[in-house]
Amino acid sequence: QVQIIESGGGLVQAGGSLGLSCTASGRTIDRYAMGWCRQAPGKERECVTTINWSGSNTYYADSVKGRFTISRDSGKNTVHLQLNSLKPEDTAVYYCAASRSYLFGGRTQFEYWGQGIQVTVSS
Repeated sequence: QVQIIESGGGLVQAGGSLGLSCTASGRTIDRYAMGWCRQAPGKERECVTTINWSGSNTYYADSVKGRFTISRDSGKNTVHLQLNSLKPEDTAVYYCAASRSYLFGGRTQFEYWGQGIQVTVSS
């Protein structure tokens, strides 16, 4: 089992930046693909970025490409998401997730999920 805890959410003005982190426990995530998905009120969950186990491959949804950056620190069992140039439409609960298999094109299916953390972008 992998337990995932997100941190770093909050309120930020449009155009601002925020950093999210997730830390895994229970099992090392060195060989897991990791990703961040988000869900806004009344909308379906959208997985916006994924990184493979080595960090050599990443995926970004068009909605965040060029603004968000995912990275991982295997030694600390941690994954980071840097959110820049934030827009009000980025407001959502952000979930960190883990998968045994990385699939290209944003098709990774995640098996383990954190509880989510709120990001609110004010206009």
